[in-house]
Amino acid sequence: MDMSGVAALVSGGASGLGHATATALAGAGAKVALLDINGAAAEAAARELGGIGLACDVTRADATEAAVATARDKHGPARIVVNCAGIGRAGRIVDRDGKPMPFEQFKQVVEVNLLGSFNLLRLAAADMIGLDPLADGERGIILLTASVAAYDGQIGQAAYSASKGGIVGLTLPAARELARYGVRVMAIAPGVFATPMLAGLPEAAQASLAANVPFPQRLGRPEEYAALALHICRNPMLNGEVIRLDGALRMPPR
Repeated sequence: MDMSGVAALVSGGASGLGHATATALAGAGAKVALLDINGAAAEAAARELGGIGLACDVTRADATEAAVATARDKHGPARIVVNCAGIGRAGRIVDRDGKPMPFEQFKQVVEVNLLGSFNLLRLAAADMIGLDPLADGERGIILLTASVAAYDGQIGQAAYSASKGGIVGLTLPAARELARYGVRVMAIAPGVFATPMLAGLPEAAQASLAANVPFPQRLGRPEEYAALALHICRNPMLNGEVIRLDGALRMPPR
């Protein structure tokens, strides 16, 4: 897909992987709308890119519908949608004192990471299927963010791994359903990346995570996620697949 002049939505666009992807899309000529639960941060980031920033809680149907409608009014229906909104909360199913994980903790992670992604996917797909096809018959691309934790979940990652495993399971059936309309669905499963989610860890913990990556032996850079996202947008044969972006990392149990 030629991204010049194309409308794009990026959830979680105010920071981390989302901000890097929004920056790359804007650099490729797309008209970018940044959706983020932190509306002020989204607006500030969008000003730098010449886009628009919108406050949006992806777990709420009404809020997400309103944000998508505002972006549509400003830029037209999106042909590119990238889901980067997500949270990660570590916690054992049963802690060392024998107490079970609070149910709300598990529920919140799944709501943001899985249900929130589906919420934006369904709205984006409804807009895309009504668009005129491009030269190759394509109408749009929806990119989801999974994680290597979907495959190699560590102790304490039950909620996060389950939410990202749901993204993996969603990708192929969504791609198959939307194929008749020329809408592609893809997912990226990042390894350990230098994002705000990891920034709160002590430096020693971050270094330990980086040391587990075979090559390059460091944390991934958000710009590397963004580069793959742009390639997926440009390559129409990429559809229905989850691509690991992890430097050959396989996470140990703990």
